[in-house]
Amino acid sequence: MPMIAASGMIAGIIAIVAGVVIIAWPRVIAYVVGVYLIIVGVMAVINAL
Repeated sequence: MPMIAASGMIAGIIAIVAGVVIIAWPRVIAYVVGVYLIIVGVMAVINAL
């Protein structure tokens, strides 16, 4: 199996698992987005210094 196909398969599996988690625990997505935004914001501030 070529590397591109393998990475596509892994991305598909991750997407399916993430979808199930979001359906099972809808508040999880809020925490994930919040943590992502905090990390991106901290990185932007650090890069601006």
